[in-house]
Amino acid sequence: MQRQAYNSPSYGQKAKIALHYLLPQLALTRMAGWLAEQKWGAVTHFIIKAFAKKYQVNLGEAEKSNPSDYATFNEFFIRPLKENARPINQDPQALCLPADGKVSELGNIEQNQLLQAKGHTFTLETLLANDSELADKFKNGNFITTYLSPKDYHRVHMPCDATLKKMIYVPGELFSVNPFLAEHIPNLFARNERVICEFETAFGPMVQILVGATITASMSTVWAGVINPPRAKEVVTYEYLSEGETAVKLKKGQEMGAFRLGSTVINLFPQGAVQFEDYLNQGTVTRMGERLAKIIG
Repeated sequence: MQRQAYNSPSYGQKAKIALHYLLPQLALTRMAGWLAEQKWGAVTHFIIKAFAKKYQVNLGEAEKSNPSDYATFNEFFIRPLKENARPINQDPQALCLPADGKVSELGNIEQNQLLQAKGHTFTLETLLANDSELADKFKNGNFITTYLSPKDYHRVHMPCDATLKKMIYVPGELFSVNPFLAEHIPNLFARNERVICEFETAFGPMVQILVGATITASMSTVWAGVINPPRAKEVVTYEYLSEGETAVKLKKGQEMGAFRLGSTVINLFPQGAVQFEDYLNQGTVTRMGERLAKIIG
């Protein structure tokens, strides 16, 4: 796939980028989180209705299609969909897309380098909180980065059957992760707050990462609930048993987490394990449950 060469930002764009460095990210995020949890009745319903109109949210596919059905903005934002709104591809050799959104980038991991956007790369080690043992599993593998815009369904699902091995909470910055900033802020995904989930699958290890952003008030998983807030100041690692009552085993298409306001999902696959579908390119619109890749390893 051919990509445009990197172009230096204009003066106006430089000012926009500088503003994001100066914004009080954590304060804004905490305020957004507080506001999103308020039960203000008609005011909340008006905000939801205005938001849905501005971003062209398809409420018709949600379990609750009326803005007045939601007590808080967060409840609306992580709205579940109607049954079968996202059919899961049933081919046992196929992986399915984890989220609604748009492909930011995808392709090969060159040694330990991933493409963030034209002109910017970042390393497996920095993305994976300097866990060198984990990073080694994905050198020369494949990755896909999916951006979830404000209009999208914000629950994240499993590409395949898998067993959770490890979860790592990584504190960090809270830059916006929209495509413009992804092109202009170096190491964006490796700098932002994130939750790294390592799974064992039939084709080997897989990582699925929830990346935080400005006003992404919280991230959650189905096995641990809300991960943040509170926000730890250090990297926190949780280990999980593969068998027994406490084992976390998830099925293909099953929900694994959610964002309270939008962000990005990154998937990592080992070398020779999967082959992405040909229709997927930078900018491709994604729908959870559709084909992501086929298993080749």
